[in-house]
Amino acid sequence: MSQLRSQFPLIAAAAAGICWAAALTLLIYGDLQRLTNPLAPERLLYYGMVLGATLFTFVPIEARLNLTGLTVEGVIGFGLLAYTLAFVPAPQGWLLEPADLPIYGLFFIALLIAGAAAARPFIAALSRRFFQQRARAFDQRRVRRQAYEVGLFLAAAAALASLNALSWASLLLILVAIVIAELLFLARVQVQAVGE
Repeated sequence: MSQLRSQFPLIAAAAAGICWAAALTLLIYGDLQRLTNPLAPERLLYYGMVLGATLFTFVPIEARLNLTGLTVEGVIGFGLLAYTLAFVPAPQGWLLEPADLPIYGLFFIALLIAGAAAARPFIAALSRRFFQQRARAFDQRRVRRQAYEVGLFLAAAAALASLNALSWASLLLILVAIVIAELLFLARVQVQAVGE
């Protein structure tokens, strides 16, 4: 039993890789947008592969790093992103056109949540490695906030790209604004450690 428990992360990683590969194959080669029935077998298979991929990816990470809610964020973010990429028709106009604004908004929200879920384990691991104070190293609110700042950066970069205004200078300005906001948060916000 202990041998199975010790091999679970490896098994979960292999299962996640298979599910991600199957979902990407269906997304690229499956022509899913032509399917109008939401319960078509190809769509159900795609839903299952995305759900399996996110669960096999985020459940072991959440358990290992004690990141409460990571699996829910990962399933919602990557599920919404996968759904948007597969089934929502691509926008035909500019970002601020009323007809295309909901499509862009859905994509940006999905990118924000998925980016935050993907960044959160890395931020938590780096925090535990580099912060000397235990309270700072295990501060879950700070880790979640910084993960959403990464997601916000990705969504803002995508918004600038859709406006044809993406450049190194605009990315640097967004990054500087996020870093200044985070420094202000770090100066003002009290630490909340795990278990509080």
